[in-house]
Amino acid sequence: MPHPTLSSKEIAQRGKELYQYRLRTQVETTDNNGKIIAIDLNTGDYAIDKDLLVAYDRLKAKQPNTVTWIARVGYDAVYAIDGTLIRTAE
Repeated sequence: MPHPTLSSKEIAQRGKELYQYRLRTQVETTDNNGKIIAIDLNTGDYAIDKDLLVAYDRLKAKQPNTVTWIARVGYDAVYAIDGTLIRTAE
């Protein structure tokens, strides 16, 4: 469900910025690469799991009013349709 005061574009922009500038260096580890990260845009809190729904549910349990942005750690997209996921530069 979209957040009533943020557009999809604003959620995407905030999520990318939060990941890139605050979280990337701490979450892009050998163990986490390829997993899903769900980030609460209000608090910066996050959950990581190999399963998208598990990551989201764990974050939602900690932050019930979460505005969530989801990404695949170390990659340019969560899923690839008829293509290949591209690793982000390290």
